[in-house]
Amino acid sequence: MRQASITLSFQTRGRGLVEITREVADWAEGQGLDSGLLTLFCRHTSASLLIQENAAAEVRTDLQTFFDRIAPEDPDAYEHDDEGPDDMPAHLRTALTGVQLSIPLLGSRLSLGTWQGIYLFEHRRRPHTRQIAVHLIGE
Repeated sequence: MRQASITLSFQTRGRGLVEITREVADWAEGQGLDSGLLTLFCRHTSASLLIQENAAAEVRTDLQTFFDRIAPEDPDAYEHDDEGPDDMPAHLRTALTGVQLSIPLLGSRLSLGTWQGIYLFEHRRRPHTRQIAVHLIGE
């Protein structure tokens, strides 16, 4: 059994989904393992991780619109606003989506479905550099 880990950094342009599949897959496939389990962990409370369709851009737009409705920027709705009106909605969106993913490695490749991609979901309006801790265990 072998293990490997790295922290990958990604620049966001503000609120929205950033596909990180290629960077994660390239690193995982370069570790020389045939099978195992890849774990991704987003080291932030206002960004999250998703596995979602990567073919139709409308899916990303619709997801953003949905989260705008269920966790709106409303200064009267929240007490926490230390970093501005998008602060607490960002925390709510992260709580609803999560910060950790597990993906099997089979035949030296991530076992994602045909239309699945790995996304970093930025919930803040400003651009940020986000860190994703990546760990692979296998043989």
